[in-house]
Amino acid sequence: MDLLVFILATAMVIAGAVGVILRSNPVHAAMSLVLTLFGIAVHFVALGAHFLAAVQVIVYAGAIVVLFLFVIMLLGVDKSEDLSIEPFPIQRPLAVVVGVGVSGLLIAAIARAKDTIIEGVPLDASGDQNIQALARNLFSDHVFAFEFTSILLIVAVAGTVLLTRKEKKDSQS
Repeated sequence: MDLLVFILATAMVIAGAVGVILRSNPVHAAMSLVLTLFGIAVHFVALGAHFLAAVQVIVYAGAIVVLFLFVIMLLGVDKSEDLSIEPFPIQRPLAVVVGVGVSGLLIAAIARAKDTIIEGVPLDASGDQNIQALARNLFSDHVFAFEFTSILLIVAVAGTVLLTRKEKKDSQS
């Protein structure tokens, strides 16, 4: 049964990720991102990390994707751009270099972590202590970063609104 859940959740994640990349409509791409995030939440539930699954659904699939959709709607991205016009000629080669670098780092991390995985070790059953420690850490040691992130999101939304404001034309001329 665990294998079936893993396969289905992984299929959700992969299908959503491919949808984010291949969809030309930004709203459809955001919905594919929701599918990916729900698949990750299913993986969290299968691992017994119910708190992380709830946070995944509420914060990422809920709040962040809704913020993306608001920005998309405010910007009015309903027409496709001409991809033959390159605003920054160095952008695509630089993206390839960064992509290869990130892929290399990911492969190196997987190769290094493969030796440290211990099979058959049960997870700590005291989930409440983990949640309390996470809350204590988040709201005491990292409270500034937590609050700064919320301010950053508010500034991003306000900046988007200001960027999309159209100036009124003078009706008397």
